[in-house]
Amino acid sequence: MGFREHAARVRRILGIVLAVLLLGGVAAVLVTGGDQDDKGTATKTVRGVIGSEKAEFFADPEVVKALAAKGLTVRTETSGSWDMERLPLKGYDFAFPSAKAPADEIKARTKAGGTPLRPFYSPLVVVAHSAAAKVLAANGLAALGPGGRTGTLRMAAYLDAARGDRTWQQLKGSAGHAELSGTLFVTTTDPLSSNSGALYLAAASYVADGGRVAGDQAAVDRTAPLLRKLIQVQGAQQSSSDAPFRDFVSGVGNPLVLVYESQVAAQLIAKRDPGDLVVLYPDTTVSSDHTLVPLTEAGRTLGELLSDDPELRRLAVRHGFRPQGAPAEFTAATAGLTGYLDQTLTGVRQAPVPTSAVLHRMALRARDQGDTP
Repeated sequence: MGFREHAARVRRILGIVLAVLLLGGVAAVLVTGGDQDDKGTATKTVRGVIGSEKAEFFADPEVVKALAAKGLTVRTETSGSWDMERLPLKGYDFAFPSAKAPADEIKARTKAGGTPLRPFYSPLVVVAHSAAAKVLAANGLAALGPGGRTGTLRMAAYLDAARGDRTWQQLKGSAGHAELSGTLFVTTTDPLSSNSGALYLAAASYVADGGRVAGDQAAVDRTAPLLRKLIQVQGAQQSSSDAPFRDFVSGVGNPLVLVYESQVAAQLIAKRDPGDLVVLYPDTTVSSDHTLVPLTEAGRTLGELLSDDPELRRLAVRHGFRPQGAPAEFTAATAGLTGYLDQTLTGVRQAPVPTSAVLHRMALRARDQGDTP
């Protein structure tokens, strides 16, 4: 073989190798979200796992721009908050579940240093279609405010109805509404994987057990039959609140759905058509403290920016979240939406949340899986 033929063959082989390496590099970027330090830019890439209800916030171009101005590019993947406890988090800079309990578990498992940060929170609410809300109010299960677009879900009365397996057809005023049929229940997420579903059980058990927070197995046993009814009547459940809320907005699914207030507020602030939406605040509920667990210093920097930076706080409010320690910011942003939102949470009692271990046992019993996974 002559020199030219040999050189050409070598070039072809090198071309193939480079092509394979290039394809591999592209695949790595697609999977991991880019190099740890973005070459040629002034930003550092920070990777994390978040609850799906925060996905739109981190994808917002203005949020991306505000973070870039502080030197960060954030790459995220979504997961149910309780599922995060079991994820291999090596190589990530932060985990950002929707509540303190799974955050505490993640911190303990990963031995993350420092205190988790809670930049914002959101109470749980039940969204209802107008006809469903009016029927609940006519039967003493809810109270509607002026205009009928917001109100209160009376948890004790609702739980009594659940104990008795009451159907929509048994409620006065339901005739003529074909969509109101079958057993009365609130659609929630899977309490074994999702924060909102687990917190729903926490609030329900607190009310059902006479205003006592569950602290041991005996407390779990006392409310297990009711919690099982609340969960098993739903059939298959989603692992995040995003899908059931989207189903509700599109007009399909159950007429009562448990979501975060932030999801509703974001829709309203963006001036998206609310349709016949009614927002019911359970008179006993649990607020979801979105808690960032920093796994690296870069993750801690992100958490501090989300907590303290005025522009990022403004954008968090635009996505419906209530900044910690700054109620006036949420009040100002939602001043024209009081027909739907209870800015001051008047008459809403916060139920204490059991420990992660107790809440997990509650979820297992509610799913009829015993006391161990």
